[in-house]
Amino acid sequence: MKNCDVLLCDLDAFFASVELLDNPSLKDKPVLVGGNPEGRGVVSTCSYEARKYGVRSAMPMKKALSLCPGAVVLKGRMWRYKEMSQQVRGIFEQFTPDIEVVSIDEAYLAVKEGLGLETGKAIHKKVRKELGLPISVGVSANKLLAKIACDQAKPNNVGMLWPAEVEEKLWPLPVRILPGIGPVNGSKLNNLGINTVRDLANYSREALVQLLGSHGETISSYAHGIDKRGFETEQEAKSISEETTFPEDIHDREAIQAVLLELAAGVGYRLRCAGIAARTITLKLRFKDFKTVTRSSTLPDTVCNDSDIYNAAKELFEKHCAKPPWRLIGIQASGLEQGSQMSLFSSSPEHEKEDKLTATKDKLRTKYGSEVLFHARRLKKK
Repeated sequence: MKNCDVLLCDLDAFFASVELLDNPSLKDKPVLVGGNPEGRGVVSTCSYEARKYGVRSAMPMKKALSLCPGAVVLKGRMWRYKEMSQQVRGIFEQFTPDIEVVSIDEAYLAVKEGLGLETGKAIHKKVRKELGLPISVGVSANKLLAKIACDQAKPNNVGMLWPAEVEEKLWPLPVRILPGIGPVNGSKLNNLGINTVRDLANYSREALVQLLGSHGETISSYAHGIDKRGFETEQEAKSISEETTFPEDIHDREAIQAVLLELAAGVGYRLRCAGIAARTITLKLRFKDFKTVTRSSTLPDTVCNDSDIYNAAKELFEKHCAKPPWRLIGIQASGLEQGSQMSLFSSSPEHEKEDKLTATKDKLRTKYGSEVLFHARRLKKK
């Protein structure tokens, strides 16, 4: 998308912020949201008070508690986080239709060139006032610089970083500030004396490719503030997916099928909201040993109905589930086309009835949040 300003809007410590919003007594306390510390649970999100102790997301909960013994540990309420995320999305849509969702707490927005800072401040104010959530916003001319501006603005502020400011503001920062440079590549670069983005920008592009592979070209461009990635709204997305990582391994097939129902409903709802349908359904499974498999099924016609998506995913699961336990399951819809045909068999009276019911459920989800409805099977397996 040309001639536009790009905003990255990132909800700060999102899960912990929602818990604090609903329970003000947690104010100023270190809060950890995540899995069971007695098992192999990990930290999904932690409050800024917990971060002062060195706690970080994705850290094993046991380690987090050893660093911060007095922390409040909460299991997390994904239905509530999704509900709040949808309300934030509603605020974004008041400013622009051009939204690329990155995750439940993060999205890129495109607005008319020159309006980025004004829009970023307005979004920040509205989210704080209407929802009570802290949010950081980065504004620039591309995704890379908007992301870095957002990171530098945290927590709960609005920041800018423009291409003309790269040498002054980006180059003095450590190389790890750039997306795609993790601990391994960061160590490789540091061992060569490349510690800042300036060092990286002055390093030979060809040498970076030899060191980091084809990714080296992208990193070299990033060091100069160049990012050629396009802007992809949900309507333009190549796929739509939902997945769940279990805090403990799952052995029960019925429990897995109950989760599949919920995932299918989430994917179906997003397809219908975008006015698109999918021809290919993919199942993702991760096992106890972290082996991950993906298996796909291309259907005779496009679908966006929950039951069609579920049936395709369930069939794939039955064929490829192997032996339990399972630690992650996901559904992806791809081969997307404009126009949403509700069912493969929409001429059937039974499916016409289901389509009407689905339309009613979508209205309720849109108005009250995705968790206003759930399958009765979940009551048994919750």
